[in-house]
Parts: sequence; C-alpha cells; structure tokens
Amino acid sequence: MNVLITGGASGLGAAVARRVAADGGRPLVLDRHPPKDEFEYMQADLADRRCAERAVHGLARAAGGLNAVVTAAGIDACGTLCEVPAEDWERVVQVNLLGTAAVVRAALPYLENEPHGRVVTVASTLGFRAVSDATAYCASKFGVVGFTRALAVEMAGRVAVTMVVPGGMDTAFFDDRTEQYKPGPDAKLNRPEDVAATVAFALSQPAGCEVREMVVCPSQEPSWP
Repeated sequence: MNVLITGGASGLGAAVARRVAADGGRPLVLDRHPPKDEFEYMQADLADRRCAERAVHGLARAAGGLNAVVTAAGIDACGTLCEVPAEDWERVVQVNLLGTAAVVRAALPYLENEPHGRVVTVASTLGFRAVSDATAYCASKFGVVGFTRALAVEMAGRVAVTMVVPGGMDTAFFDDRTEQYKPGPDAKLNRPEDVAATVAFALSQPAGCEVREMVVCPSQEPSWP
C-alpha cells in the first residue's frame, strides 16, 4: 500500500509513516523537512498550493500510484486575534485547511484509480470546541471538519474518507510556544504512536467498510467533550 503522509517527518505524521512501514506499506513523506527514517520523501510547503500539488504528483508518479493519503501536517499560532501577526494567522489556515484541500485534490485522481482508495484527514478536538487565543487553529480545524464531512458525501462509493480527531499529543508541536501556551507539567497527553494506530485501523478496513470519524484523546482530555 502506497500511503502519502503530509507532515511525515515529525510528530503524528512520523508515527503514521513508521506504522505504515511496520504494517508492510510504503510511506511517501511530504514535509518541509526530511524524515529521520529513510522513507521516500519530497519537500513541500503546504502554504504554497502549487508546491504541494507538484510534490503529490511527484511522489505518486515515482511510486506508481497512491492507495491512501493521510493529512497529518499542522501548525499553530497562539495568542489573541490582535496579538498574532496577520501573516502568521493566515499561514495556519493555509497549512492546516487549504494545504489539506490541495493535497487531497491532487491525490484524488490516483485514489480513484485504486479499488480501495482512502483519505484520512486529521482534525482536532479544537475543531469542535473553541477556546480563547486559538482563533487561527480553531478556524482551520473547524474547516477541516466541514471539509472532510462534505468530501465523504462527495466521494461516497468511490474513495473512502475518514476523519481522525486527536486530543493533545506528546510531540514537538508545543515546543516553540511560550510557557503560557504549553501543556502544564501534569498534562495528560497521548503518545503519537497510539494515535497512529487509529489511522492504521482506518486504513485497514475492507472494501465497502469505512470508519467515518474517530475521536482519540487522553482519558483526561480537557477539550473533549
């Protein structure tokens, strides 16, 4: 199985890539940075639609097609609406939402050529619950929720569509934040490997069976429900 994974060089994306490889699949990583593992890779900035499209086509053609796409790339810009520079705010939406749409759009022709093509998008518990100082992230992830649900209707019977909704994960996602916006020392966070296992579950479903949506979060996740 050829699986294209955005953000596959770190965090959840890297965990998904390793899980795909462990399950006998072929991870194809699309990221701004090279993966630590020796997976096939193409550099792309998801804020640049044409760059993202070229990378999808390049990886798909080199691999002889795609069986699945997992859109795990994501960024954040914490702060109030007036505190976050407009360029940073817009980049979050460009990467998380528009980048997801660009990659899926470019991949669909390949997936429709496969008998069991699948799309797995990665939303967030903050795609359902809005919190202060996260307008960019919430806007982008609320958008991923709507995009994925509409895509599932649009592609019904042709390409399987799953939305994974993670809660907090123990990744480098929080590293560049100020202390105010980092999880506290007692925060309960999921291992990205455990979330990757839910992605693998969605990818492993037989033809005609789809897991449409999955919430996977720490048992004490404050943002769910």
